[in-house]
This record gives sequence, C-alpha cells and structure tokens, in this order.
Amino acid sequence: MDVMGDKVTLFETGRFVQPSGQEETRDETGEAAEEARQRLAAEAGDVEAMSVLGAMLLRRGDLDGAEPHLRAATAAGDRAAANNLGVLLHQRGYADEAAGWWRIAAVAGSAAAAHALGRHHRERGDEPAAEYWLRQSAEQGHVLGAYALADLLEHRADAGAEHWMRVAAERGHREAAYRLARALDRRAADAHESGGDGGGTSAGSSAEEEAEQWYRQAAARGHRRAALHLGAILEKRGELKEAGRWYLTSAKDGEPRAACALGFLLRDAGDEESAAVWWLRAAQEGDGNAANALGALHAERGQTQTAERWYRAALDAGDVNGAYNLGLLCAEQGRTTQAEQWYRTAAYAGHREAANALAILLLQGGDETGAEPWFSKAAEAGSVDAAFNLGILYAGRGEDRDALRWYERAAAAGHTEAALQVGIARLREGDELEAERHLRCAAGGGSAEAAYRLAAVLDARRPPAPQHELGEAVHQKAECEEWYERAAAQGHRRAQVRVGMLAAARGDVVEAARWYRAAAEAGSRNGAFNLGLLLAREGSEPEAAVWWTRAADAGHGRAALRLALVYARRGELAEGQRWADRAVALGPAEVAERAARLSDALREELTA
Repeated sequence: MDVMGDKVTLFETGRFVQPSGQEETRDETGEAAEEARQRLAAEAGDVEAMSVLGAMLLRRGDLDGAEPHLRAATAAGDRAAANNLGVLLHQRGYADEAAGWWRIAAVAGSAAAAHALGRHHRERGDEPAAEYWLRQSAEQGHVLGAYALADLLEHRADAGAEHWMRVAAERGHREAAYRLARALDRRAADAHESGGDGGGTSAGSSAEEEAEQWYRQAAARGHRRAALHLGAILEKRGELKEAGRWYLTSAKDGEPRAACALGFLLRDAGDEESAAVWWLRAAQEGDGNAANALGALHAERGQTQTAERWYRAALDAGDVNGAYNLGLLCAEQGRTTQAEQWYRTAAYAGHREAANALAILLLQGGDETGAEPWFSKAAEAGSVDAAFNLGILYAGRGEDRDALRWYERAAAAGHTEAALQVGIARLREGDELEAERHLRCAAGGGSAEAAYRLAAVLDARRPPAPQHELGEAVHQKAECEEWYERAAAQGHRRAQVRVGMLAAARGDVVEAARWYRAAAEAGSRNGAFNLGLLLAREGSEPEAAVWWTRAADAGHGRAALRLALVYARRGELAEGQRWADRAVALGPAEVAERAARLSDALREELTA
C-alpha cells in the first residue's frame, strides 16, 4: 500500500539507496535530527509535522509510535495522514477500517488512497467499485493506480487496458512496460500469421519494434523476464554479444531460462565449460531444457550414467523431452525394451518425434501393425519424418496413392527425400513440370539422386548444340550439366559417368577420364567400360582391358565383347572365346549377336 508524507515520492521511485560506511552514519544522524525536529513541531500542535512524523515511523515499522500521530493529523483533516492511517490499519489486519480511512482520503483528492481503496475492493471481488477508485487514482497521475486499472481491465479483456498499461509504463512502471511489450509481441505474431498481403506484415513489424523498446526499458529497470525476452530478440537478429549481456543480467537476477539460453549461446561460441556452468545453475532451479542440455553434453562425452541422471531430472521438471532423450540413450546402448518404454512415455505425452521413434522401433521389430498408428499420430502432430515414413510404409504395400499423399505432405514441409519421391512419381505419371518442381526442391536440399534426375529431365529438353560457320560445335554449359556436376560431386555414379561423357564430347579427355575413374572406382560398370574406351583410344589397351574386365565381371556385355576382341587380336583364342560366350549371356541383343558370331569364328579357329 502507498505511504504518503515526507519524501514519500522519492522513496517509492527507488531513488533512495541503502548507504554504507560514513554516509550511512551521516544519513542516520540526519534522519534522527529530522525526526526530533518533526516531533517537537508535532508536540507543539503542527498538523503537517504530525503527518510527516507518522509517515516516518510507519516506514520504519514502528506502528505503535506512528498511529497516534496519524490519527491526530487525520482528525485535523490531513489527507496524507488519512491514507497512511489506512496503510497502518491494513498492516494490522483491519482491512475494513483501513478502507474507511482510504475513502476519506480519496474523497479529499488523494490519488494514493484511491489506488489503495481500489485494490481493497478488487480483493473483495467488487470490480465495479475497484474500477471506479482505480480510475480516479489513474486519472490523477498515480502510476500504481494506472497499472492496477490496466491489470483489472486486461483481466476483463477490456480494450482500454493497453492505454492505461502504456500510461503506467511511460511513467516508469517496469512491470507495466514488460506487460505492454508482451501484448505488442502477441499482436505482432497475430499480424504475421494473418497478414498474407504485406499489410499485416508491416503492422507486425511495427508492433515488434515497439515491443523491443518496452522490453528494453523494463530490462533497464531490472525486470529479469524483460531482459530474457530482449536477449531472445537480439539473438534471433544475430546480435549475439548484446543478447549475451542481457541473458547474463537476467540470469544473475535469478531467471533460470536466461541461464539456460546463455548456456546455449556459450556452447555455440565453443565455450562448453562455461555453458555447463550456466546449464547447471538453471537445471538446479528446475529448468528442464537446461537439464536436457546437460544430459546431451554428458552423453557426447560418453558419460551415459550422468547423462541419464540429467534426462531424468528434465522429466521430473515436466519436460517431456527428457523421456524422449532417455529413449534415444537407451536405443544407442541397445537397451531396446527400455527405449520403447521411454518413447511410449514421451509419445503418450504428445511428443511427436518420440511417437515417430517408437513406430520405427516397432517396425524394426516386425510389428508393422503397431507401428502404423504411431506414425500416423506423429505425422498428424506435424512430424515431417513420420509423414515420410508413412509414405515408405504405404509404398512397401503397393498403396501408391496413399504413399504419394504422405510424401507430398512431407515434401511441402521441406523434406528432401519426400520431394524426390514425389518428383519420381510425377515423372511416372508424365507430369514433367510438376516433377521438375519437386526435383528442384529435393536437389536444392542436397539430394544427389534428385540432382541427377533433374539434370536428365533438362537434358532431354536440350536442343541440339549449335554449329558455327566452320562446322565446329560451340559449347556453352547448360543448366543440366551444372546439375549433373552437382550430383557427381556428391558421389552419384551415373551422374559421374554422364559428366564424363559430356567432357569427352567436348574433347576434354583428362576431365572425362577423371569422372569415369571416379565412377568406376565407386563400382560403376558403365564408368569402368567408358574409362576403358578412353584409355584404348589413347593407346593404353592393356590398362583399358583391366577396366573392361572389372565392368564385365559386374555384368557389362559390351565390356565382355571388347575383351573377347582384345584376346582374339593377341592370339589368345580360348580366352577370347570365353569372354565372347560371356558377352552372349550378358547381352543386350545386338551385343549377343556379334559376340555369338565372334565365338563361332574363334571355335572354328581353335578346332581347325
């Protein structure tokens, strides 16, 4: 409640600080002298002195000493004394009698008494009376009255709440500044969610900017949650140094979420040890996110028992991620039964990734019937991986329509492999434009297969290379080549062969050989065959035969035919016939036909 009287305004704004040393002694001496002076004046009948002396004693906690002076000053018509007498009686537990004196002071124009009376009526559930007196206080410029009125109106969802919250904030009320910022934050979120045409986005940005200003004002006045939110805004914007300062301020004031956020900031900066210190502080204050972070830190270090202890602490703090992480830890250790139990705990609590993990575990155990509902539950809750896994599940049963539906859902959320599957499905249907769109998404997300398939689509559309007037092809790298090269650089063997072919067509033998060799060494029989052709043209037939042998052993009919011809030219007719027969078996048809003729000729030569 508000205490009126000598220096009360300065006292309430916090501009009085606790002195120390000689200053403290000097202030105590000065206060004692002031009290003695006021006491003498009060004893001489000075009403103002009675009021001031009563206020001084009330602030000091000397209720017995303050009461007679306040009653005497109140009887003489001092409204400040009436208010302070109400405060005194309220502290003694006589709320109704206190309200009577506050009413007297409020009617006489005391804004502080009107605020106290409004608070009294609200505590009694009489909101109309509370609003009346709080409005009286607020309209007289009383900051606590403005804040209390805003709080009451906000509780009733009254549109006028923001005006009074702003008034209180502008007059230095830090909680009002914080709550105003929170309201503006919510408005910005709503505007961004609903404003697709740009107008909502503009309004949202304006509200965000104003919210940051109020967070900053509240944080500067020592509001720890405002400092936390300000740190989060700055971190999101990439201003990590200043964000860290506000997180530190908030954490030192006892905000565990700020300590946790500071820990993540330090970890990302490479200072794991300092991060662990702040996570420990936050976890000990009951922050489940920090406990999970400590668990992950110890798990990375191989300290599984300590990790498990912190994951359990996170779960005890109400963070369901603790159960999910316990499931992951048990699964990594091969403790499948315990992993399933923890996944179930988290999944039943609504953890979508735990539901997906549980479904995978059941599927791996052969329980497809048990897995499907968990995949569905996770996917419906927004798990992109679960949507993709459902696609795989349906595709495995041959239910292509349902599979495509889930693949499309996952692809729409940015799942690279799902986008690839949708692209492949659209290619099968002949919808090349839609296929291209999905393949571009998947290729852009890093899928080598998607990059290769996209390149093939673009390659098929490419017009013949233009000729200049001398009859030589003018080569300009097409988009399809860039996608082939991207896939090849990621180790895609067919793309590597295709890049090699394009290089060979340009006459770049060294580049072609590099890509053919890369594909061949990765197991591509086409890469091995083409590398053999390139080496043979360059006069290195013995080395070419080595690569043709590798290709033929992998089932390449043309490579087997080439080997048959090589051995026939060398006079090794039996070996040549063996490879010719192999070529007949491997095909394709035109190769088998040529190989059969060669085999017959070699057989006749051998039996002649």
